[in-house]
Amino acid sequence: MNTTTNDRYEAKNTAKPVNFYCLTRTAQSVCLVGDFNGWNPFANPMRRRVDGWWSVQVQLTHGHHRYCFLVDGEPTLDPAGAGITRNDRNEPVSLIAVS
Repeated sequence: MNTTTNDRYEAKNTAKPVNFYCLTRTAQSVCLVGDFNGWNPFANPMRRRVDGWWSVQVQLTHGHHRYCFLVDGEPTLDPAGAGITRNDRNEPVSLIAVS
């Protein structure tokens, strides 16, 4: 395989900031879990805003990523996601495309 120095600058090799938002006024905690953080509930805790929205920004690489919100420990799909797919345990999760 012949690679050039320009390969490291391709979109697939760069990460960009992506904002996630979840509206839940009654939750005590919301976390973002996905294939980009090993589904780790401690990796990306979300911050509550005064208007009831929770938010977090993560760096994601080009491509499709599976994720969901853990709202007080319960998996919750993102209604603003690009679609719904399945995780490795065949559970429904949200999908986002990063370009």
